[in-house]
Amino acid sequence: MKKLSQKEKDFLLHSIRTVENFPKPGISFKDISTLLGNEKAFGFLMDHLVDRYESMDIDYIAGIESRGFIFGAALAARLHSKFVPIRKPGKLPYTTISEKYSLEYGVDEVQIHIDAFECDKTKPNVLLIDDLIATGGTANASVNLINKAGATCIESCFIINLKSLCGDAEIRKTTPVYSVLEID
Repeated sequence: MKKLSQKEKDFLLHSIRTVENFPKPGISFKDISTLLGNEKAFGFLMDHLVDRYESMDIDYIAGIESRGFIFGAALAARLHSKFVPIRKPGKLPYTTISEKYSLEYGVDEVQIHIDAFECDKTKPNVLLIDDLIATGGTANASVNLINKAGATCIESCFIINLKSLCGDAEIRKTTPVYSVLEID
């Protein structure tokens, strides 16, 4: 599995726009819409992810709402795998299972369909993907949800890891984590 050079990481990083003070003062928002709009950068990223995951026994790719849908669905199509959306409450039309997680001031929740990982395997292998990991609450809840649904989360993949927030630390206790780009 090929590792990205610093030049390749810089190419991807420079395709991502930073918007200061969004969504509130003091936040430097990493806007991946510019990466998606750059066919060379997006194609390069998807080629890299295919290279990383094509030899793994992945039955499903689960993407976290909403930007994880973009990367997850594209990667699932390239790997000839199935895609499962992980959504906020009230967004899925069929019976769901859920996992709650703590926020700074309250609780939130993620859900999947109860039959999301039905296949001919007893414990299907699932790759979790999202655009960014910050504090890790949603991602950790998503890993727990995948495992609760009877599947095995074999890795969590993030395009960007905001290392200073240590969001990946808790997830690493239950599943490997791969970050394409790490930002301090």
